[in-house]
Amino acid sequence: MRRTGIAELPLHYGTCPRWLFERMARLARAITEIVVYEYGPGEMIRRLSDPFFFQSLGCVLGFDWHSSGLTTTLCAALKEGLKGLEKDLGLFVAGGKGGTSRKTPTEIESRGHLISASAGDLIYASRMAAKVDSTALQDGYQLYHHCFIYTQEGLWCVIQQGMNDATRYARRYHWLSEGLRDFVCEPHQAICSETRGRALNLVARESEEARATTTLLSHERPDHLISELKKLRDLRLPAHHEVLIREIHPDRLAKIFLKTYERQPENFERLLGVNGVGPKTIRALSLISELVYGVSPSFRDPARYSFAHGGKDGYPYPVDRENYDRSIQILRTALLKAKIGEKERLESIKRLSRSSQLMTRGSWNPIKRRMER
Repeated sequence: MRRTGIAELPLHYGTCPRWLFERMARLARAITEIVVYEYGPGEMIRRLSDPFFFQSLGCVLGFDWHSSGLTTTLCAALKEGLKGLEKDLGLFVAGGKGGTSRKTPTEIESRGHLISASAGDLIYASRMAAKVDSTALQDGYQLYHHCFIYTQEGLWCVIQQGMNDATRYARRYHWLSEGLRDFVCEPHQAICSETRGRALNLVARESEEARATTTLLSHERPDHLISELKKLRDLRLPAHHEVLIREIHPDRLAKIFLKTYERQPENFERLLGVNGVGPKTIRALSLISELVYGVSPSFRDPARYSFAHGGKDGYPYPVDRENYDRSIQILRTALLKAKIGEKERLESIKRLSRSSQLMTRGSWNPIKRRMER
């Protein structure tokens, strides 16, 4: 399993004005159509899983480069822009912000007849990505947005975001299914974060023994686990453990421990998948694992282009609506002409892109990297 990156953004409140959102949806549609036409739907999935490409796309669409709202608004614009084109493009968008995120399984299932992949497998992947970033990686961010984007063949990416009210920052998590190996061991590939903290990180490689011991502990009788937790509350613990145990109420976990005892999950991934197992359950089991059995989890936090059309809040300048609409029209016309064999305009856009890459040679360019493959 690869999680391709994490991005952190200041928490901004408010809504995207309708005039801008409508343009974002149309431009997102035009850009997606061209990428799919040139490289196929799988390439759009790979690009969206790249936090730098995703951020750049949001900025090109005119949203604030430094705002947490870029994530939710860009995903909503993609979903709106691709409505009615999903079957033709072979690209589907499910989920969204708040209550919409909980509709992800239903949305995937409702399109099961349009895809060759297993809808059940996609639903499981969506659920596990959310479970890992909310429960196995406890970094202080509460998930409130989950977007699942996938192809007919089953290649998928997840873009989800959590918020931390205390720091007023949001953190974005990107997942990519390509090269799927393991949901619970070093799932991330790149890190995009301005700040790091101290996290309970049970998906770190150095947490492998802790994952195994935590799973074995879930097989123990509930009364034994509860008694161990009550003993720990009376011990003088290191600073980070004091924070962990302060929020754990042993008696409230009894029902969940009974459920894990009855299920006897065979590995940590299955333990995470047990309905009702959340952050406090995993925290309690990892705490017992470390302090009673001497197996320590990792506390390493795995957590770092808006000049095209301007930005919603006026930075670096107010959105230029006339220029924005012209960009949409140019892309739409180029794509329509390419489909009927007149590729000159699309080729001229490519040449412009190559010239820009030559001007910025020496800097990291994710789009260039993809096109040269």
